[in-house]
Parts: sequence; C-alpha cells; structure tokens
Amino acid sequence: MIWLSIALLSLLALAPTAIPLWRRTRQIRDERSAALALHEAQLSEIDRDLAIGLIAPTEHDIARLEIQRRILVADTAPAEAADAISPLLVWGALGLIPAAAIGLYLTNGVPSMPAMPLGPRLVAQHEQNTKNDAVLSRLRQTLAQLPATDPNLRQGYLLLGQAEASRDHYAEAADAWKHALDLSFDAEVAARAAEAITRANSHVTPEALTLFRKALDAAPKDAPWRGPVQARIAEGEHDQDNP
Repeated sequence: MIWLSIALLSLLALAPTAIPLWRRTRQIRDERSAALALHEAQLSEIDRDLAIGLIAPTEHDIARLEIQRRILVADTAPAEAADAISPLLVWGALGLIPAAAIGLYLTNGVPSMPAMPLGPRLVAQHEQNTKNDAVLSRLRQTLAQLPATDPNLRQGYLLLGQAEASRDHYAEAADAWKHALDLSFDAEVAARAAEAITRANSHVTPEALTLFRKALDAAPKDAPWRGPVQARIAEGEHDQDNP
C-alpha cells in the first residue's frame, strides 16, 4: 500500500512540470505538421500551374527550390526553438526524481512497518499528558511543603519550569522559574522566565522586559543568549514607545 501511495504522490508532485512539458511537445509537433502540410500543398499548386502553362519551367524550378528550403526550415526550426535540452532528457530527469526520493527513503525508512493510525496516537498522547499532569501536580505539592531553607526547593522549581516549558505551558513555566529566582537570582533563569512570559502573552510585557534587563546586566560577557535577550529588550522598548 505504501508503494501505491508513493507512486500517487510522485505523480502529483511531477504533474505541474510534466503537463506543461507535454503540452509544449504536442504544440511543437502540431506546428511542424501544419507547416509541412502547407508547403506540400504549395508544391502541388506550382506543379499544377506548370502543367496548365501558368508559369514557365524556370520559374517552377525556382519556386520549387524555395518551397523545399522552407520545408527543411519548418522541419528543423521548431525542434531547435523548443529547448536547448532534448525533451527525452527532461522526461528522464523527471522520472529520476521519484526514484531518487524512494532511494533516500529506503536509507532510513522501513516500508514494511505499518502506519500507526491517528486515533491510537491521540489516545496515547492524552494518557501521557494525564500522567505528566499527575507527576507535576505531585511535584508542586511537594515543593509547597518544603521549607524555604531546603536546598532542594530551588532545584525543584527549576525542574518544574523545564517540564512545563517542554509542554509549551509557558505561563506555568514562568511561574516556576520566578519562584526559583525569589530563592536565588540567576541571570540565565531570569532570561528563561522572561522568554516564557513573552511567549505566554505573545509579546514582551513590562514584567518580561524588566527581567530581560536584569538578566542582561548580570549575564557573563560570553553568554550565548546575550544576543536574543538584547533583541527582546529592543522589541519591548519599541512596543512601549509605540503602544
């Protein structure tokens, strides 16, 4: 079944190129046939004119030679004007595209492996999300019970923020990282919290801008995230100047 799907997708992908090429080839063939038919009719006409005495033999020979020259031009010019590359080469190149795609797929793909239906995947994803929610809920309860002097408290909030950010729960991630910042300030954590706030609100809020500035002031000179933070600060200042 997968090979039929690959064949259909290949035809669909090549259709925008193959159809105009086929039309162009057919048009050239039709133009050549029409021109040759016209010149053949002209040859018959001058032969008839010679037979009934309308033109002299010398004129007939000159006209016949000119028409033959036009036949040669009509038979060769369309093919030369069509393209510098032979249509056969173009068709061959188009045929190689699906073959190359299949070869690339076979380097890492497994055609014999059946596709997993979407329904079971959604169910499995929902079950995994439910488990993650339960685990993170227990982690929050544990952190709420730890004393502020416990060294595991800050690390727990950092892990909680990373887990929430990995699920694109940016508001929850920002909240966890802000708790960690309350226990001990860290420039990188401040930048992460500010970025999470920005993504949660789809713009650089005043709170995020303040955190970005604090993170930049405390950041090491060689911190790899200084550039993105500076860009966020510029974005936030622009938003403030142009509400």
